[in-house]
Amino acid sequence: MDFRPPRLRTALMLGTAFMAGVAVAPATGLLGQALAQKAGNSQMYQFLKQFGDVVERVRADYVEPPNDRELVENAINGMLTGLDAHSNYMNAKAYRDMQIQTKGEFGGLGIEVTQDNGFIKVVSPIDDTPAFRAGLKPGDIITALDGKTVQGLSLNDAVDKMRGPPNAKIVLTIKRQGVDKPLEVSLIREIIHIQVVKSRLEAGNIGYIRLSQFTEQADPSVREAIRSLKEKSGGKLRALILDLRNNPGGLLDQAVAVSSDFIQQGEIVSTRARHPEDSNRWNAKGDDLLNGLPMVVLINNGSASASEIVAGALQDHRRAILLGTRSFGKGSVQTVIPLPGAGAMRLTTARYYTPSGRSIQGLGIEPEVPVRETAEEQGSFGGDHEADLNRTITNQGGTTPDKVEPRTDIPPIASSIPNKPPEGFPKFDPLKPSETDFQLQQGLVLAKAMADGRNASAH
Repeated sequence: MDFRPPRLRTALMLGTAFMAGVAVAPATGLLGQALAQKAGNSQMYQFLKQFGDVVERVRADYVEPPNDRELVENAINGMLTGLDAHSNYMNAKAYRDMQIQTKGEFGGLGIEVTQDNGFIKVVSPIDDTPAFRAGLKPGDIITALDGKTVQGLSLNDAVDKMRGPPNAKIVLTIKRQGVDKPLEVSLIREIIHIQVVKSRLEAGNIGYIRLSQFTEQADPSVREAIRSLKEKSGGKLRALILDLRNNPGGLLDQAVAVSSDFIQQGEIVSTRARHPEDSNRWNAKGDDLLNGLPMVVLINNGSASASEIVAGALQDHRRAILLGTRSFGKGSVQTVIPLPGAGAMRLTTARYYTPSGRSIQGLGIEPEVPVRETAEEQGSFGGDHEADLNRTITNQGGTTPDKVEPRTDIPPIASSIPNKPPEGFPKFDPLKPSETDFQLQQGLVLAKAMADGRNASAH
């Protein structure tokens, strides 16, 4: 995608500290160009003069001599974070960390976070990490680190404090919906090696693939998982469940590639930017690795950004049936632009649209088969969707839901699938997912019915 400045690689990001894309061309002289272009604008000139006056007053009269670099970096970050929930500034260290993490390895707790209302909000814990094993949940609000409040810290500063050498302890103070008292969670830092794909063969030759993030390894790992499932089933794979729950997103090219693994032809996603020439469209590459086998996709409020691109493409192409709860609703594109001095800015540059022309910004994707994770209503302290965040961009220019043709390929059994677990259903145990994961259980019921229907029609 050719955003200004040119030759930038685009990333879809949730505004998290642990998920981002990488740009490949520096924005050299970007600020200088902007100042030169605006020099003739008297109002902008006055604003910039006022900014300079404030900087000089702070340098001259603040109670302690300030760090000039920190002054400017804080000002830049304030300008960007004031635009929307996903634009921000990364200093040199944060930018290096982002580049490392995109490759699927980093040090810390294994937690996807964003900033909201001055606190740090959990988007999702990463599988098999300290945060996951400690039971952190999407929507949890981190109010303090080692007893010190996070208010006043930037997202990058908070993330830096959560990172540290392996085996070092940190205590997170958590506010959780439905719990009256703050929770103190003690974690031991680890080197996080992200295994973005896990797969197994369920009963009846139903394949299961969990994709936890869209790093550079997402598509190669999905393709290898499909190959392995076919081999384990003796060539008799009957259907596939793709689990995108609590997947906060990642790289756009990986979202397109994973979608193309199941869609033979047609549009995957399009973007519309401020400048028409910067808009773009991505199409399938003509290769369905499953040859039309039935698919069920599991989503929830932690499925965001790149996850929503994949879910939306599979839904619009009638390639899969979605089961679970409404997704997060992040329909914007961020471009990472390197800046002189080794830092970078993450700037919202476009909205994206599903193949039918829908913008899911602030709306999310509704599954055809709604199934809750638990029997209790799951509220979230501070909200758990894009529309609940401060400074979100508007949803505009897309096809309205009433213009999308209703599906006619949903198997009859879908109407009898319960929308929540029965009373007394066991608490989720990651060691026994097939017995304790209610959404997965219903996904298996749906996938089996779809496979049986396909076999019946083949005869």
